[in-house]
Amino acid sequence: MHAGNDNSAAPSSSSSSPAPPGSGGSTQRDWAEMRPLASGGVTLLNAHFTQHRFERHSHETYSIGITRSGVQTFACRGARHASLAGDVILFNPDEPHDGSRGTDAGFGYSILYVDAALVHALVSDRAAFGAGGTSHAARYFKAPVVHDPQGALLLQRAVAAVAERQESLHGEELTSAALVALLGRHGETRAHWTSDCLDAGRQRMALVREYLHAHFADDVTVQALATQADLSRAHLTRAFTATYGMAPHAYLNMVRIRQAQAALRQGHAAADVAAACGFADQSHMTRRFKGQVGMAPARWLANMRGC
Repeated sequence: MHAGNDNSAAPSSSSSSPAPPGSGGSTQRDWAEMRPLASGGVTLLNAHFTQHRFERHSHETYSIGITRSGVQTFACRGARHASLAGDVILFNPDEPHDGSRGTDAGFGYSILYVDAALVHALVSDRAAFGAGGTSHAARYFKAPVVHDPQGALLLQRAVAAVAERQESLHGEELTSAALVALLGRHGETRAHWTSDCLDAGRQRMALVREYLHAHFADDVTVQALATQADLSRAHLTRAFTATYGMAPHAYLNMVRIRQAQAALRQGHAAADVAAACGFADQSHMTRRFKGQVGMAPARWLANMRGC
């Protein structure tokens, strides 16, 4: 659940929990700030939300985080989970989830998004040099939330290092150490959570997913997707949701947001990006962007540029 804006994360005037390191000292009720490492591959999000609810989405990265205050709840892998203060959050790449407060006080958390290629290289290197004791090192997390005080401490150290300017090397080292430890204790060699035999029509659903990636700028209809899969419209929606953990419209919004993020970082104007990525207008893009990222496009872009 996680950031990762138009002009802000809709902060309110009242206070809640203290801001974590790297958050800019904000104590406003709803806020979110991101910081990418200069070397790339790792991005930190610090946030606190009381009103914001994340739409169902996933990340291309591994996401490892810690709940700092309150209770955050999310649906993942067919169940509802709650992460309390001190708990560790562990999402694999492309693992669908949503996110919202578990109590009226809201929740604060820090999370590191780590490129999958970096994680796989790290795991492969350790296996090749015998650091893991086996060539079948864990690559995926078994559960989306765990109570692990030692892992939480490692994450806190990594978060603090990534938040520090001019400390990219230290941030990378501590993030790698946290990942290795967490995969060692809470990992598995295969991504069983994807259930590679969900149904005999998985290849059909892959065609639908490819269509959404290719036609994200279009006004896609259920009938168009059903035609790709040679299924009825009602069956198409059920089958896609069962296969990928989110309905086709939610998946399409996720693809559009990822495309918008890339275009914004390339310097394109927000209004042009909205039109090119299939949104009705800029305000439509902003609503969907905040629903998945936790902040508006302009705020997100400023964070990613270090402004």
